[in-house]
Amino acid sequence: MHAASHPTPRPTPLDPPAVALAIAAHPDDVEFCAGATLARWARHGTVVHHLICTDGSKGTWDASADIAALVERRQAEQRAAAAALGATGEVVFLGEVDGELRSTSDTVERVCREIRRLRPDVVLAHDPWKRYRIHPDHRAAGFLAIDAVVAARDPHFFAQQGFAHHRPEALLLFEADEANHIEPADERSITAKTTALEAHRSQLETTHFYKLDDAAASTAADAEAAAIETALAGFRERERSKLAEAGAAFGVDYGEAFHLIVDQPWRRIGVIRRPRRNHPGRNQERSPIVPVERRSSSAVRRWPAAGSRGSDRHSRSATALRC
Repeated sequence: MHAASHPTPRPTPLDPPAVALAIAAHPDDVEFCAGATLARWARHGTVVHHLICTDGSKGTWDASADIAALVERRQAEQRAAAAALGATGEVVFLGEVDGELRSTSDTVERVCREIRRLRPDVVLAHDPWKRYRIHPDHRAAGFLAIDAVVAARDPHFFAQQGFAHHRPEALLLFEADEANHIEPADERSITAKTTALEAHRSQLETTHFYKLDDAAASTAADAEAAAIETALAGFRERERSKLAEAGAAFGVDYGEAFHLIVDQPWRRIGVIRRPRRNHPGRNQERSPIVPVERRSSSAVRRWPAAGSRGSDRHSRSATALRC
């Protein structure tokens, strides 16, 4: 049999974790980058938490905008978006000024505290190593999340916090410079993603690319509403096209691409469930851990062998998270 007849090795989706924490620079970043994944996980019982690093105060092109009102509105929109995804966890706002986010000892300590308090199995965050990135907050939020994950897992970082150290099992970096993992998106999760994005109504102009001034110039309110709905229909189609493009690189119809970093170098499988812990917002029982060596071959979601490659760069296995 010729080598070409073998399917290209591809990462297998993670088992829906018990708890996931998405850390992002601004309101709406989580929904843009991981909304379909989080919606699907939430549907399967994952407690999904959001941690938004900045106040979103630069999220308008209106030079005369009431910034305090905008910040308040964007927080309300983020809560509504989380609900649209089906998230049952908390929405935490770090409150740093939009455009001025930095990974400092203070911000790392605060994010570390939330990781230890919420105890996620999987953390999702921006890829700080994405080349040619323009927005400083996305880069800073990525480094901040990674620095906080490293701190949270070691008991000697910020020991005064009063929370036990916590080691997440996996880190999913969205906006990945080099994607090595796909989480598939189905119709329900795609709909939840776009519905959640539409909850960020203040961003119709800046991220949905719809000219609000043109709508305001309409002579009739129904004409304005129709124009907005037409624009949103185009927005939904663009988001679907992005999911299709990401999925095509991994041989699935629709998906969200990430760079997956796993905590254990020897682990080439999906997240293994641990015994049930008491998590905020979760009352369901969790299945006990199953030792890897005792799992049947059909039950283990295996990654390609270390260093293996298919016909393109997307076939790489998960990166091991090392100190």
